[in-house]
Amino acid sequence: MTTPANPRSIRLERRRLLVDGVPRILMAGEVHYFRLHREDWADRLDKLAAAGCDAVASYMPWIVHETASGEVDLSGASSEYRDLIGFLDLAAERDLLVIARPGPFVMAELKNEGVPFRIYRDHPDAVPLGWDGKPASTATLDYLEPGYLAEAERWYAEIMPVLAERLITKGGPVAAVQLDNEVGMLSWVTNTPELTDRTLADLATWAEQTWGRTGSIERYGADPSDTERWAEQWRAGGTAGGTEAQQLALHHDLGAHHRDRYARYLLRLRDVALQHGVDGVPFMVNLHGTYAGRGRTFPIGISQLSKAYAGVPQMTSGSDHYMRDLTVENVPDLYVMNAFMAAVHDADQPITSLEFEAGTGDYGEDLSWLTSPETTELKTRLCVAQGNRLINYYLFAGGHNPPLDEPVGDGNDRIAFTGERHGFAAPVDPEGRLSQTYPGTASAVRAVRGAEHLLAGMDEEYDDVLLGYVPDHYLTEYHHPDSVVRRDQVGDLERYRGMGPRDILVRALLLGGYSFGAVDLSSAQLDPAGPAIALATPSVLGRSVQDRLAAFVRAGGRLLLHGRLPVVDDDGSSCTVLADALGVSSGGVVEGSPALFPSVRATSWAGEQPEVRVGMLEHLTGQGESLAVDIADGSPVAMDVTVAGDGQAVVLACDYPCHLGFWRSVLERLGIRRRMIAEGNSSGLITTSTADAAGQRLVHLINVAPLPQTFTLTMDEVALELHLDAREGLILPVGVRLDDGVLRWSTAELDGPGDGSTVLLRRAAGEGRALIETARTVSVDGDAAVSRTEQGWLVTWPAGLAGDRLTVRLS
Repeated sequence: MTTPANPRSIRLERRRLLVDGVPRILMAGEVHYFRLHREDWADRLDKLAAAGCDAVASYMPWIVHETASGEVDLSGASSEYRDLIGFLDLAAERDLLVIARPGPFVMAELKNEGVPFRIYRDHPDAVPLGWDGKPASTATLDYLEPGYLAEAERWYAEIMPVLAERLITKGGPVAAVQLDNEVGMLSWVTNTPELTDRTLADLATWAEQTWGRTGSIERYGADPSDTERWAEQWRAGGTAGGTEAQQLALHHDLGAHHRDRYARYLLRLRDVALQHGVDGVPFMVNLHGTYAGRGRTFPIGISQLSKAYAGVPQMTSGSDHYMRDLTVENVPDLYVMNAFMAAVHDADQPITSLEFEAGTGDYGEDLSWLTSPETTELKTRLCVAQGNRLINYYLFAGGHNPPLDEPVGDGNDRIAFTGERHGFAAPVDPEGRLSQTYPGTASAVRAVRGAEHLLAGMDEEYDDVLLGYVPDHYLTEYHHPDSVVRRDQVGDLERYRGMGPRDILVRALLLGGYSFGAVDLSSAQLDPAGPAIALATPSVLGRSVQDRLAAFVRAGGRLLLHGRLPVVDDDGSSCTVLADALGVSSGGVVEGSPALFPSVRATSWAGEQPEVRVGMLEHLTGQGESLAVDIADGSPVAMDVTVAGDGQAVVLACDYPCHLGFWRSVLERLGIRRRMIAEGNSSGLITTSTADAAGQRLVHLINVAPLPQTFTLTMDEVALELHLDAREGLILPVGVRLDDGVLRWSTAELDGPGDGSTVLLRRAAGEGRALIETARTVSVDGDAAVSRTEQGWLVTWPAGLAGDRLTVRLS
């Protein structure tokens, strides 16, 4: 082992990542030592450091380190690909922190998702049975099956002491440990709940504790003490003689029970890691859920796993996202993913990203997709603006897949299914060559490093609105093929939840110039005097959430409902608690079709508005001002209602197009105003800001449009004339303190902390300006100029020299 450095500390506190007590943003890249020759490790780590990263992450696969004899080799005695200890020590020599990802499951395109073949042979009872008793079609296992769990604990007993000896608290490089990987993902994507005899017995106990025996019989149509009938009903998804309400209740509670099981598993892994000395560093949980370049399903992972980490000291979650190019279509997805992650965290837990897509996107080596080089930088800028304190670029460096110790006759007999080469889309390819995405990755890290001394201790500022997150709206991972009512319910949920029908609610907020947090409506305290709540909802909304929202508006809160009027509980039974509180009821839904084109028009409050086509509308009745009507019969489809004298709600029961002016007018009715206003830009500009307790601020501007943006940005008493090229971002300082002065604003980014008497700026392609207020003399280098004005010292520089550093000095 390399001689340890001085012990250091790392903690999660106030949603910051504190290293030696100092807020940090760790920038990491994934490098798989087990896919590289020892002689290549130094080169890949040097390229990681040259990109500006200060940490390396890696899976540590059980399937690689367990030999054919069943022994575990972590020192490379039997193969260089198993020399985890040597890799950790080399990272320490390079002053790189390590994010350890030891499984047991790791995915990473490995056979059996990283679990040794013998586990499946030795523990057949761990292979889940799903709907109708059919075995799982993937390599997933029953996480709590005693045989598998004992094997997983033995794996931890081998690897955790190695990590414990090298913790940052002991002078080593290991700064965080991830527990398992994407727990529950395989069951979700294959619609295969875990319904083994053992799991069903556990579920019966859970049901009796939750509902009692009689309540369980009524709820599910099966007696938990009747083992045979219980198994028949659950494996049939409630269709074995169950009513529609019983089918819906069964599916809902199946998801809820799986949440509990996943939490027990992950917390057990944490306890085993602690038993083997891994203490004093954060534990991480990796969340899955993006699909086909979108993040609409990502909150399923939060719903599945948050019970394992939310509120657990020194434990937090990390995103895992693959979204291709960032555009006006999916930038709301990424923003909401971060917001919903934060919504379930406690006051100390920051958000992170444990698999942050980097590279070309050509994962199949078929050239069916090439991600634009600036995409990684745009995503990075958005995520750090929203409070990500750790980003792990995945995969940073490619490699190759060595052969298995023993052939299994599966066509390639290697550790993974991607062929001999792996990570061919990474910024550093399998042969160590830099791809076209490496410079963009390095540029992203430089932007973060330039502002990290401020940004790491800041929080995102929000306008006066929070987006509602309803965990049970994402309990949709399972539906029995024969349950029509469940299929229809899932379709309703998927259409309206989260971001709203056609994603318009969130797209209108974000592209309309608003920044917003999120609130977990199932558990968070709702403050009627606080921000308004915007909720995209289907007709299904659980009674407990309806109760909470009804109390919120009755106490004076402001609510925007978009989609359907909630009138149904999770089990399909009628529940109009919220609608009754609002004094609104449904008069029926009109759906568009090839022969019917529902259309609405805003009423006079909105000024002159065109008639617009919508995909659906719901007629509303009740006491309130009509905001939009169905042009076919004049029925209201949007209403503004007053509740109990003080509360207010706008119900918008149609998928009104993303006309930003209209949506701003709707929000204005609820008193929701933008604190930053951009004028002159076209669609595609994201604006938000972060600030610290001292009032120092960073303005985050991200242009995801394919066109340049020239605009005026106004906030407080500052108005800046700005330009962003197509698909470009900026992090601009406002009100940053200096020694005997203040950097009032700059149109260029910071390029480091300076020393209090020095401001370091990163020049963009165009001309730039900065204003410094100080009684001292200001000087600049190169072709920049300084002039004294009534407001302070104005620093200007011409276009050109993009990327160069400009130094401004106070003397």
